[in-house]
Amino acid sequence: MSETIRVQGLSGDTDFPAYVARPQDSPTAAIVVIQEIFGVNAGIRRKCDTLAEAGYLAIAPDLFHTFGEGIELDPDIPAEMDQAMTLFQKFDQDQGVRDIEAAIRWARGEGCAKVGAVGYCLGGRLAYMTAARTYSDASVGYYAVGIDNLLHEKRAIANPLLLHIAGDDGFVDTATQKAMHEGLDDHPRVTLYDYEGMDHGFATEFGKRRNDACARLADERTMAFFAEHLA
Repeated sequence: MSETIRVQGLSGDTDFPAYVARPQDSPTAAIVVIQEIFGVNAGIRRKCDTLAEAGYLAIAPDLFHTFGEGIELDPDIPAEMDQAMTLFQKFDQDQGVRDIEAAIRWARGEGCAKVGAVGYCLGGRLAYMTAARTYSDASVGYYAVGIDNLLHEKRAIANPLLLHIAGDDGFVDTATQKAMHEGLDDHPRVTLYDYEGMDHGFATEFGKRRNDACARLADERTMAFFAEHLA
């Protein structure tokens, strides 16, 4: 079952929408699904639905609500890609993490003892920030951007973090990938997987960017990670 709810912000005087997918039976845990720069679109909702089918309570907060609620963009449409890049430049990432934390609190209020997070693109970066700044029990980031600028926060990562790195990522160059490995390979809570030849967005649910084989492999690793750390 899926629905759109409203989550109270940490300040207590604002709220914002979130897509929620519930499993048929009582959830084993909850997972916050963190959007790309395209909003809570069909692909992100499908990520939630798949997690619910696996027994998790899944919630995707609308992190772009400050620009207008319900923004949904298609990366395969050039004008919408341009709009997404503009929103990304204007987006307050610190506020985004606070909204993610509000979603985590909402999930705990639903009776889930453990809550994880998984994010894509911008959401991958925010998943890293979530691991460092919140009480997420386990976090996963796909093709996270700009992690080299956040390595100073790694000491705050207390719970497991998994990062999927696209080897031929047009938004994360070789130097950045090298910095990620040099900064995180020896971290006891962080695991990195590389996907040679893959470009940004290879695990998207829909559209031209998807690579079925690598998407399935990454998602299998993610599900095994959550099964281990959210049990």
